[in-house]
Amino acid sequence: MSNSGYNTSRLGFRGTEDLGGGLAASFWLEAPISNDDGATGVATFKRRSTVSLSGGFGEVRLGRDYTPTFWNDTVFDPFGTNGVGSNLINTANGFNVNTAGAKDSGGFAGNQNYDRASNSIGYFLPPNLGGFYGQVMYGFSEQTKYDRGVFTPDAANNSRAGRYIGGRFGYANGPLDMAIAYGNSTVGDQYYAGITDSVKTFNLGASYDFGPAKLFGELSRAKNSRDYEVTPISGERPDVDLKGYLLGVSVPVGAGLINASYSAVKYNYNTAVEPRAADPKANKLALGYVYNLSKRTALYTAVARVSNKNGAALTVGGPAFYSAMPGFTPKTSTGYDFGIRHAF
Repeated sequence: MSNSGYNTSRLGFRGTEDLGGGLAASFWLEAPISNDDGATGVATFKRRSTVSLSGGFGEVRLGRDYTPTFWNDTVFDPFGTNGVGSNLINTANGFNVNTAGAKDSGGFAGNQNYDRASNSIGYFLPPNLGGFYGQVMYGFSEQTKYDRGVFTPDAANNSRAGRYIGGRFGYANGPLDMAIAYGNSTVGDQYYAGITDSVKTFNLGASYDFGPAKLFGELSRAKNSRDYEVTPISGERPDVDLKGYLLGVSVPVGAGLINASYSAVKYNYNTAVEPRAADPKANKLALGYVYNLSKRTALYTAVARVSNKNGAALTVGGPAFYSAMPGFTPKTSTGYDFGIRHAF
C-alpha cells in the first residue's frame, strides 16, 4: 500500500492579510503526509514554505517553492506527475512519484533543485496581462564565500553548489495554455580545480481543451555540463543529455475522467569512444480512470508499463522501486493504482 496515487498527500496552512491600497501579505506552509502508514505528517514543511507580498505589480515570494522548470512537467501531464502514470520526463529527472515530496537519488546528475528550490526569491507577473503569465526565481546556494580563496577548504561542493536560477513564461486564453521554461541548477563544484557542474533544463509544454477531450504535449531537455576555469590537458568531460517528450489526453465521461499518456526519454553521453554504445532510452504508456463520488471524494485506478532499452533502468515507481542486483537492469516495469482520494 502506498500514498499519493492521484494527488500528492499533504496538509497545509495558508493565510492572507489585506494591507490596503491593493497590497496583500501572505504565507503558505505545506507538509507532506504518508497517510498509508502515518509515519510522516507535519514533520517538515518541505513541500512549500513561503511568505509573499502581492499587488498591482505582481507577487514577490520568498522561501521554498516549485521551480519554474518543474511546472511544465506537472501542468502538462494528464496524471499531474502522480502515481504509476506519471510521465517519464518526471521520473528520469529524479522525482519519486510514490513518495510525498521525497526524492530517490537527488535527481538527474544530482539535481536537488529539480522540483523545488529552497532559499529562493521569486517574482510572478500580475494576472491582468491579457492571458500572459510568467515567473522568475533565484535560489541561493547559501554556501560560505571566502574573501581570499586560499582560505576555502579543500572539499567538494562547499562554495557554489545548490544555486538555482530560472524562469517560465506562458499564455493561457480559453482552451489554450502554453508555456516555455528554462532553469540552471549548480549541482557540484571543486573550488581549487576550478570546476563547476550544472544541470540546464529547457522545456516547452502546451494543452488545448476541445471539450470532448483535452490534449497535452511537452518537449524537454536537461543537460549535465561541466565548466572549467582552465581546460585540462586531457580534455573536457563530455556533457550528458536527457531528452524527452510527452503526449497525453483527458476525456470527461459523465462523472468520470479517462486519462492516457505516452512519454519517452533518451540519454546521450556524448562519448567519443568507438564503437559507441547505443544510447539508453525508455518509453511509457499509461491509462487511468477517475470517478468523482463528490466534489471532494474520488475513486481512481491506473495502469502503466515502462519499456527500457540499451541499459536504461526506469520503473513505474522511480529508481527505488526495485532492489538492484549486480548486472541487473529492468527491461520492463508494470504498475497498477487502485485508490481513493479525499480532499478537505
